[in-house]
Amino acid sequence: MEKVKAKKEKKVRVTSIKFKLLRIIIPVVIVMVGVLVLFSYKISKELLENSAHNMLELSVSKQATQIEAWLNENLASFKMAKQNIETVKPGSAELQAILDGYYGFNPNFKDGMYIAGSDGSVVKASQSGLTVNNATESVWYKQGITRKNMAYTSSYKNDDGNDVVSATGILNDGSGVLKVISADLSIDKISIIVNSFIDMEGAHAFLVDKDTRKIIAHRDSSVISTGLGDNKEDKYFTALDGKINKNDLAYSSVEGNMTVFEEISGTDWILVSYVPELLVLADVNALRTKLVVIGVVLILLLCVLIDRVVNIMIRPVSRITNAVTTMSSGDFTVDVEIKGHDEIALMGGSVKQFMASMRDILKDIHNISSQLSEQAWSSDSISSELYSSAQTQASSMSELNTTVDQLSISVNEIAENATRLAMVVTDTHEDSSHVDEKMQETVSVSNKGRSDMQKIGVAMKDISTAISELNDAVDKVGEASEEITKIVALIGDIADETNLLSLNASIEAARAGEMGKGFAVVAAQIGQLAQNSTDSVGNITKLIDEIRGLVNNAVVQAGTSSKNIDESSKLIYTAVETFDIIYKNIEETNDMIAHMISKVGEVDEVATTVAAISEEQAASSDEILATSENMVVQANSISENSHKVAGDSKVLAETAERLSKQINTFKI
Repeated sequence: MEKVKAKKEKKVRVTSIKFKLLRIIIPVVIVMVGVLVLFSYKISKELLENSAHNMLELSVSKQATQIEAWLNENLASFKMAKQNIETVKPGSAELQAILDGYYGFNPNFKDGMYIAGSDGSVVKASQSGLTVNNATESVWYKQGITRKNMAYTSSYKNDDGNDVVSATGILNDGSGVLKVISADLSIDKISIIVNSFIDMEGAHAFLVDKDTRKIIAHRDSSVISTGLGDNKEDKYFTALDGKINKNDLAYSSVEGNMTVFEEISGTDWILVSYVPELLVLADVNALRTKLVVIGVVLILLLCVLIDRVVNIMIRPVSRITNAVTTMSSGDFTVDVEIKGHDEIALMGGSVKQFMASMRDILKDIHNISSQLSEQAWSSDSISSELYSSAQTQASSMSELNTTVDQLSISVNEIAENATRLAMVVTDTHEDSSHVDEKMQETVSVSNKGRSDMQKIGVAMKDISTAISELNDAVDKVGEASEEITKIVALIGDIADETNLLSLNASIEAARAGEMGKGFAVVAAQIGQLAQNSTDSVGNITKLIDEIRGLVNNAVVQAGTSSKNIDESSKLIYTAVETFDIIYKNIEETNDMIAHMISKVGEVDEVATTVAAISEEQAASSDEILATSENMVVQANSISENSHKVAGDSKVLAETAERLSKQINTFKI
C-alpha cells in the first residue's frame, strides 16, 4: 500500500502558485501595456493629425486670402482701365496712347494691356515686346469673349513661351467691333505667394485649375501648366485628379499625405496644401518607440516586483503545504509558524491546532495500544501457565484414577477374602501392611491433587481478574476510538469550513474582476488544501474504523475467554469439592485400615463385621472410581479450555501489536 501511495505521489506534478500567478499576471500586464501604448499612440496621432489639419487649413486659408487679395488688387486695376476706355470711347490714336500709358504702370503686368478684335487685329503698347500670333485662337481671347466683366483665365503658355494667367473681358469701346481686352500676370508672382505663406514646416502647396485640372503654380516649375493626370507614375497627382474631378474637396489623406483644399474666390482655381503623414507623425512614432521601450522596462521591473511580492505572500502557503505534505506521510513532528492576521495566517493557525490535537490523540492511542499489548502478552503468559497447570492436573488425575482403580481392586479382594480372614490372619496382616502403604501413597497423591486443584482455582481466579481488566482496557480503547472519531469529525468540519472560506474567497475574487484573479488562484489552492485535509480525515477515519473493528474482535474474544474461564473455574471448584470428599474418604479408609491392623488379632471375632465393611468398602471404591474418571474428563476439558484461552490471548496480543505498529507509523 505504501509503494502504491509513493508511486501516486511521484506521478503528481506540483506547479507553484508563484508560477501560475506570473503566468497569468505577466501576459495581462503585457496586454495592458500594449493597449496603453496603442491607445496613447492613437490619441497622440489623432491630436497631431487634428493639429496638422488645423494648421494646414489655417495656412491654406491665409495663402488663399493673399492670392485673392493680390488677384483682386490687379483685377481692380484692369477693370478701372477697361472702364476708362469704355467711358472715353477713344479713337485709334487715343486708344494707343491709353495703352502706352499702362505700359510699365504696374510691375505685375509690366507689358500693360492689349486689345484684340474679332478680325484678328491686335493693339498693344508701343514699347511692349509681347508676341501675339493668331489672337482669335488664343486662350485669353476665347475665354474673354465669354464674359463682359474681366476675369482671370486658366494658366497657359503665351506665344513667347511664358507661363501666364490673363485677366480678360469684352471691351465696348463704341467702335461696333467685338473686342477683347487682356492683361497678362506672371505665374512666378503667384508661385511666390503660394510657396511663401506656408506656416507649417514640411508642408507644400500648389495651385490647380478646377476645370482643366492643370497646375497653375508649383514650387517645381517643370510641372506648371501640366495636367494632374498627365504623369501616371505620380500616384499623388493621379489621386488628386480623381478627387477634383469628382468635386471631392474635403480634407483627407491622399497617398500618405494629409491634404486640404481651398477654392480661390472669383476664379476656378483650387489651392491644394499637403504635408506627408510620416513627417507629421515622426514625433509620435518616436514617442511610440520610447513608450514601447519604457513599457518593456516597466514589465521587467514589474516581473521582478511581482516575483518578490508573490514570494513573500506565498511563503506562508509553502510552509503550510510542506507541513500538510509531511503530515500526510505520518510525520506530526513538524510545526507551522505563521505571522499576521489574514486568511493564510488563519489557515496556518487551524493547521497548527489540528497538528497539536492529532499529536495528543496519537499519544493517547499509542499509550492505550502499549497497555493493551502488555495486558495481552500478560494474558497470554497466564493462559500458558493455566494450560501447563491443566496438563499437570490431567496427568495427576490420570494417576489418581489408576490408584483408585487399584484401590477398587484391592477392596474387592478384601471383600472376597473376608470370609477367609480368620484363617489367614498372617496373610491378612501382610496384606494390611501393603494396603497401609498404598493408602499412604493414595493420601499423598490425593493431598497433592487437592493442592494442585487449589492452585488451579487461584490461577483461574487470576485469569478471570486479568480478563476483566482486559475487558476494561478494551472498553477504554473503544471509548478512545469514539473520541478519536469525534475529533476527526471536528477536523473534517474544519476542512469543510476552510473549503467554504475558499469558495467565498473565489466568489469575492470573481466580483473583483481582473484585480482579483491572483487571489482567486490563492483561494483555489486553499480549497485544494482543504480537500486534501478532508481526504486525510477520511483515511484517519478508515484507520480508526479498522482499530475499532479489531477492538470489537478483542472484546468478543475476551468475552468468550472470560466465559470459558468461568466455566473452567466452576469445573475446578467442583473438582476441589470432589477432591475434598475423596480426601476425607481416603482418610477415613486409612483410619479404618489402621484400626483393622490394630485389631487384626480380633479378626476372628469380628469376621462378619469385616465382611460387611468390606462390601461397603467395595461399593465406595466403585463410587470413587466413577468420580475419579469424571475428574479426569473434567481435567482434560480444563486443559482444552486453557489451550483455547492461550490461543485467544495470543490473537489479542497480535492484534495489540498490529495496533501498535499502525500507531508507530505516525511521528509525534
